[in-house]
This record gives sequence, structure tokens and C-alpha cells, in this order.
Amino acid sequence: MTVWIHRRSEDEVAAEIAAAAGPLAGLRLAVKDNVDVASVPTTAGCPDYAYTPVDDAAAVAALRAAGAVVVGKTNLDQFATGLVGTRSPYGVVDNALRPGFVSGGSSSGSAAAVALGEADIAIGTDTAGSGRVPAALHGIVGIKPTVGVVSTAGVVPACRSYDCVTVFAADLELAGRAMAVLAAGAPGRPWPVDTRLAAPPQPVVAVFSELPDLDTEWRTAFDRTVAALRDRGARIAEVDPAPFLAAAKLLYGGALVAERYSAVGEFIDAHADAVDPTVGAIIRAARDIPAHQLVTDLAELERLRALALASLEGADVLLTPTVPGHPTIAEVAADPIGVNSRLGTYTNFCNLFDLCAVAVPAGTVGEARFGVTVLARAFEDAVAFDVAALIAGQPDSQESAWPPEVAPVQELIVFGAHLRGQPLEHQLIELGARWAGPVRTSPRYRLGALDTIPPKPAVTRVSDGETGVSVAGERWLLSPAALGRFLAALPAPMQLGAVELEDGSWRTGFSAAGAAAESAKDISEYGGWRAALAAGAV
Repeated sequence: MTVWIHRRSEDEVAAEIAAAAGPLAGLRLAVKDNVDVASVPTTAGCPDYAYTPVDDAAAVAALRAAGAVVVGKTNLDQFATGLVGTRSPYGVVDNALRPGFVSGGSSSGSAAAVALGEADIAIGTDTAGSGRVPAALHGIVGIKPTVGVVSTAGVVPACRSYDCVTVFAADLELAGRAMAVLAAGAPGRPWPVDTRLAAPPQPVVAVFSELPDLDTEWRTAFDRTVAALRDRGARIAEVDPAPFLAAAKLLYGGALVAERYSAVGEFIDAHADAVDPTVGAIIRAARDIPAHQLVTDLAELERLRALALASLEGADVLLTPTVPGHPTIAEVAADPIGVNSRLGTYTNFCNLFDLCAVAVPAGTVGEARFGVTVLARAFEDAVAFDVAALIAGQPDSQESAWPPEVAPVQELIVFGAHLRGQPLEHQLIELGARWAGPVRTSPRYRLGALDTIPPKPAVTRVSDGETGVSVAGERWLLSPAALGRFLAALPAPMQLGAVELEDGSWRTGFSAAGAAAESAKDISEYGGWRAALAAGAV
């Protein structure tokens, strides 16, 4: 197979793995060859274009700093122009699991390296689906974050306005960890202060009312995935696919392709013999598009985006098949443009609409891997990740590192009615809060029960010299804006203040004020609200 364009020696890699430290220590990293690795040529799938960078791309540097070790540079559709994995002078990348069928592109080698077990994680890029299509066809996970949240410094551009750095991994947990490291270590577009950090336990999942171009057996597989989601508590809502699919056609069928010419067009004009014929034809065709047509198409794109997002009102995510079928390499050779276009049916609109996405495996269709993509609004990457976890059978993903620790976050320690499963938990869920595990206070507190509906705890700090207890609680993460809204609606006598945890750190948490706290029934002996409830003390 032609997975690799450049591969480092096993001894070199082994030595770096042995010395690695950090949250990704020793993980083998494959890098798509339109992303810079210091001292290794970057070809973008074109030998005549090659240059040797002095520095790593920001994304590579972030993963290396966390302990990942670069194995090599991977093959791709030339200049990241294609969804098939066949447009490279370094050779066609066969599907790693199904020889004779396409690998998907343009991040073909990166996905194949992970599927073959030759890398643990891989960097891809995604403009039209390049970080999702090859994931689906290899039965692995591909995370495409919100446009711009991971820096594209050191990445050969395809369409600068829509390019994303993506991650491939064999499972969702590892992909999430790697993406969290990427976004933290290679920050780009800043996160807003009002971001949902989790999906609700019973999310509303939108699906298209029609699925054009989807093979019959693949439609059955998709219906099976939707049914499984419904069985796990999701609510399903149908939406019109028309604005999404119309926008998808604008990426290559309209003036937006002018961005590809802006990126590498002059090189292609000067080196026609070095360029894949299909890639050259696509990019050269954009050279003479009039500026007024680009303005018109951008206005049309904004109109379609407004329609599409309006149709998703009330839904948490949109679920689609990632690809409509699995073509053979021979089919691509016979119709390189048509087959490629069909593969992008359910991916091309994503970046144009500023959506984030997680592509996950969802079984098989015969010998082919079937995958679906969960899409969410910009910066709601955690929401997409949670629903992807529900599909993957890992619904308790609330402690995932992607992306809460990257986005602006405030902590809130709760002790009673806002604990998971308790009557007021819904207030936090509605604010997009994320459960982050159990905690305990230092042994300096008294726990009381207030006479309210529903009953609420009164956690107060004891004076020096008094005997206190350690109180069980839970840690939640909210956006700063969500915490502000929560505090504004907090009824007396409840208040938020600094709470000392058992590790000596201080966090924002619940307490009660004044006479109400003093008159609360003392239930300190139980050490926590759940224990007091179980004992009938509340």
C-alpha cells in the first residue's frame, strides 16, 4: 500500500517513544503531508511542490509537546483536493480493510495508517469532508472541530476560509483526548464565553426527511442507527435536506472554488505536468471566475445557512450518513468527478455552515464499514461528541476532555438538589453544564437540610476550633455566561461562595446564608446528601 510518503526509521521512533512524557506519551502519530513536520519535506502530494520546513505546524507541535511521536508523513489526494484517495503521484491509497475500494480522501494515508495499526492517532485536514469520509470507510473515528479553533499555521491551504485540522483514532475516547490537546496547544479562533459543554441526556437528534444518493443497504444501516439512538432515549426530528444539499454543491460547483486557485493556482499553472489531471482541471477552472460571482455565491451561502440553522431550531445535533456508499477504485477511474462528488453529498456543507462534526463507526454493510456523522452548531463540539458517544454505546462520556477544558469554563460544586439524578439537575443540563465527577470538601463543614420544596442542603463552614465533616458533592463545568445566568436566578437563602475541597483547593460552590442556615436540620453525620436521603433523614 502507498500509505506513507515519508516514514522515519523504527529505531528513531522507538527511541523517542521510550523518552516520551505527557498526556499522549508514546502514542505514534501519522501526519498528513500537507501539514509541516520540521526537517521533513512537505509535498502536499506533489513532488515538485516540496519544501522542507524549519518548524512543526502548530498542530504537530502541540501533539509532540504532549508526548506523541511522529512516525511519518502520509499520502493524500494532491493539494487536499478530493474525497477518494486516488489523486496522488505517490500512488492510489487502497482501503486498508477492503482492497480494490477507495480509502476516502483527501486524508487517505492518515486514516489508513490508523486502520492498519501503524499509527495510534493521525492528523488530517478537512475542507469538504477529508477528515470524515476516510474515517467512515475505515471504521474509525474522525473529529472535525469548529472551523478555526485549531490553528492551521503550517498547513498548506486548500480553502483558507473553511480548512480544519482534524484527528483520526481507532476509538472515540482517544480521538477526544488528542483533539483536546490539539485545541489547547494550537489555539486559533477563540471560544465564546457562552458555550454548551454537554448534550442533554435525551438529546433531540435531527435527521434528513430524505436521503438522496444513499445505497439501499446503507439506508437500512442508517435507519438501524437512528432506531438505536431512539432506544437510548434520543428524540428524533426530521428536517428538510434541501438547503444543506444546495450549499454542498456550491463548494465545487460555484465560485467558492476560487479559494483553491488562490492557494496553489499559480504553482499549478507553472507546473502543469506535475499535477494530477483531475486536480489540475478543478483548480484551473476557478482561475477566471468573476469576482461578482463569488459575491453572489457567498450571499446565497448565507441565505442557505440561515434556512438550514432555522430548520435545526430545537434540535441538539444533526445526524447524517457520512458517505452514501463505498465505490471501487475502478469506478473512480471511470468517473473521477462524479464519484467524488457523490461521496461529498453529506459532508460538503459542514464547514460552509460553520458546523462541528464527529464521524463514528456504526456497523457494517456487507464487507463495507458504515459510519455516521454527528454535526452540531459552531462551538458545540461537546454536544456532538456526547451524541457520538451515545451512538458508540459509551453514553457516560461526561468526563471527556474534549472540549470543556479548552473552552472558557467555570466550576460549580453542588451538594444536594442539583446532584445527578436529583430534582434540580435539569437546571444545569438546560444551561449546557457538564458533570465532571464527585468531590469532597475539607473536614471543615456542617451539612444541614433546609425546609424548602424541594429540600435543599445548607453547607456552612465551621469556625476555628469547631468540629466539622467532609461533605460529598459533585463538580460541574459551565460556561461563564451560563454560571452568571444560574447565579442571577438563584433563590434565597441559597448563595454561591468559595468552598474548600479535601485537596486544599478552593472552588465556587453552594452554601446557605444567614438565619436559614442556622436553623437548618443538622445532618452532618451522614457526610452527604445522598446518604442522608437513603437514611430518611431528609
